[in-house]
Amino acid sequence: MALELHGIGASRGISIGKSYLLVQDQPKVNKYTLAPPLLDREIQRYQAALAAAKNQLHSILEKIPESISTDITAFIHMRLLMLEDKAFTTAPIQIIQTECCNAEWALKLQGDILANAFNEMEDAYLRDRKSDVNHIINRILHILINPENFGYDYLTRQLKDCIVLANDLTLSEVILMQQQEIAGFVTEHGGHNSHLSILARSLGIPAIVGLQGAQHYIQDNELIIIDGEQGILLAGAQDLLIQKAQERKTAYQKRLIGLNKLRNQRAITLEGTTINLEANIELPEELPLVTQAGAEGIGLYRTEFLYINRTSLPDEEEQLEAYTRVIHALNGSPVTIRTIDLGADKTVDDHAISAPISTSSLGLRAIRLCLREPSIFRPQLRAILRASAHGPVRLLLPMICTLQEVKQTIVLLKECKQELKRQGLKYDPNLPIGAMIEIPSAAICADIFAQHLDFLSIGTNDLIQYTLAIDRIDNEVNYLYTPLHPAVLQLIYHTISAGEKRNISVSMCGEMAGDVHYTRLLLALGLRTFSMHPSSLLEVKQIIAKSNQQELSKVTQQILNCHEYSEIQILLEHLNKDLITQSLIS
Repeated sequence: MALELHGIGASRGISIGKSYLLVQDQPKVNKYTLAPPLLDREIQRYQAALAAAKNQLHSILEKIPESISTDITAFIHMRLLMLEDKAFTTAPIQIIQTECCNAEWALKLQGDILANAFNEMEDAYLRDRKSDVNHIINRILHILINPENFGYDYLTRQLKDCIVLANDLTLSEVILMQQQEIAGFVTEHGGHNSHLSILARSLGIPAIVGLQGAQHYIQDNELIIIDGEQGILLAGAQDLLIQKAQERKTAYQKRLIGLNKLRNQRAITLEGTTINLEANIELPEELPLVTQAGAEGIGLYRTEFLYINRTSLPDEEEQLEAYTRVIHALNGSPVTIRTIDLGADKTVDDHAISAPISTSSLGLRAIRLCLREPSIFRPQLRAILRASAHGPVRLLLPMICTLQEVKQTIVLLKECKQELKRQGLKYDPNLPIGAMIEIPSAAICADIFAQHLDFLSIGTNDLIQYTLAIDRIDNEVNYLYTPLHPAVLQLIYHTISAGEKRNISVSMCGEMAGDVHYTRLLLALGLRTFSMHPSSLLEVKQIIAKSNQQELSKVTQQILNCHEYSEIQILLEHLNKDLITQSLIS
């Protein structure tokens, strides 16, 4: 009899494969007291385990192909740096000496100290860094407990076609697993719009999150089936169920292949309205996906991924090289480069930056951080300006809250332009400047911003979170996170209308733009430029080609007059009725 478990569908797709239970909990550790003459030998045992942990990470580095993004190897280097920190090189040894205890117990106590330090931090986004610390502690503990048979490291095991089950995963871990061609993953924590889920969709990995207790019901190396759209995990399935799952998987893959015929077609509605479809990227390595999807430009280039998982900041020349690589690949299509949005979950190593980056989504981050630290901001502005000499570039400012932030940035840009002119370096003197609308106050004041900027871009991920006062990664409240709240739709409509009034472009680059369930809703609200991960672009284009803009415009006020989420949901189902019948959306 098959076992059926339900979680939250995070990333579409059907996967059939053997389970791999990722052991993340600390092994059981017992304390025993040592006589003083034995302490030196115990310290040596700990130091040997520490050295073994470093050797294992170096071994992993050697196995990573040169073709893999440097962002992946930087993740390993970051953990190697942690192993050099006094929290691991000195503190456990001091505990061994003062407590006269075994190395395992000393490391456990040190782990408790570090865990308490993380728990005192107010923002849950730090779990990625906390997970890195836990990984290191568990690695050393396993070596200490069983040095001859270290089986903890998932990076040394072949995970191709496996479905990983874990308590939680860091973004870096998922990227590394994707390089090993995992078939999918299931985590006990997370929500549909957590960064983990967004990454899974970006990488095209079927995934389920928020499936609590999964590791208690599923055995390691057991054949399981996951449906990343419905959030269903099946174990113990008989041949007939496996065959049906395989048929669904094949049908889904054929559907994706069939979408390729739309690649070179413009996104045009039934009555002839042209819609611009652009792509979001984080790294230059994603450019082949942009080309395959037939995107009309880059609507969002997240540059902060040049900064994370490294021990030093990228200089002007390194940034210029990355930007021009993207520009040249686009062959004249526009590239929107967002200045660094560091802070909250996107942190940098302490060795790389001395600025007080906030781990709170409401703290010193993004444009606030950049304006506070011009020594970080100026090199990026100079690099973007120089890159603009190689093709059409637009400058996008994140987390804009006040007009003063826009004016301060413009002053800095003028200074950078003057410097480049004196140095004889080329740039576009008319570089367009835009702002992300992702704070409710910014959306309300969109008309004011539109008077001073060349374009606006709606970031729905944070806009929804801030409007509804909901942490989208908090399991207790993320079920309340929805783009269909009347306040959210009013803010989106108000921003689009402000752009139309001032005759400037308004795009949307949040997750909502790439969700086919909302394509017609956004068209009805007047959106004409969508930017999304390349994997979603062709499906959105297909929906647009089957939509009538004039008919959708007739229901705009009806949408805005809805007072309840349930009313909007019913209206949305009516808008998508024919699409559901044609199985274009579920």
